[in-house]
Amino acid sequence: MSDRKLALAAHAPSTLSVEEVTRVHHWNDHLFSFAISRPPSFRFRSGEFVMIGLPGDGRPLLRAYSIASPSWAEELEFLSIKVPDGPLTSRLQQVEPGDPVFLGRKPTGTLVADALLPGRRLFLFSTGTGLAPFLSLARDPDIYERFGQIVIVHCVRSADDLAYRGELESHLADDPLVQEQALLQLTYVPTVTRQAFHTIGRIGTLIDSGRLFQGLGGERRLDPMTDRVMLCGSMEMIRDLTAMLVDTGFREGSNAHPGDFVIERAFVG
Repeated sequence: MSDRKLALAAHAPSTLSVEEVTRVHHWNDHLFSFAISRPPSFRFRSGEFVMIGLPGDGRPLLRAYSIASPSWAEELEFLSIKVPDGPLTSRLQQVEPGDPVFLGRKPTGTLVADALLPGRRLFLFSTGTGLAPFLSLARDPDIYERFGQIVIVHCVRSADDLAYRGELESHLADDPLVQEQALLQLTYVPTVTRQAFHTIGRIGTLIDSGRLFQGLGGERRLDPMTDRVMLCGSMEMIRDLTAMLVDTGFREGSNAHPGDFVIERAFVG
């Protein structure tokens, strides 16, 4: 354990562990991802979030971050925006391998497979960093056993915001556990709203026009009898799609009462 990690651990509350940054990737000037060490005792379900933080004035400065790595991974990976004046992200975006960070001991969240009823197609609708929990789910073999088709829709402003685009377009070809299932069952639909791109438009527009379902086979609409949905991202997207789903007959679910769709707001501050 490094001296910096030992010093931070000495002042960490019992609800937090101190981990080390293992790698960092800057996608552009306002988006980055990073991975940290995983404690042997840390258990989570793919799709959950956890508290991440740094020392603050007198107490840790913490925010909720969705875990982008699957439940079996040896590291914990996260996707974050860069906020120049953000209390946490203004500092977190500067971390380097070897730096210590706080990790909460109790992950939680609604974007887990158990919160949904059985279905044929699973649509994962995200904007920005809301992609993170769906990266976790897409790399978990269990999700391919539960649903016949997995459709990840990622809506961003410009093409360089499409983090993990290469991995998803290749159907996670480098992932040893799901590469065969993903090749057959995973569809990735990136869409951009403020730049020329092969798919342009907000998620709701793609659904209304039917363009989202081109090439998917089956129904050219969302059907509560056979489709299940997860939402993570901006409040605007969640508001609009939730209203659309409810109007179509979808029922919101939870860990206690599985339903047709579940929602979670992505960390944006």
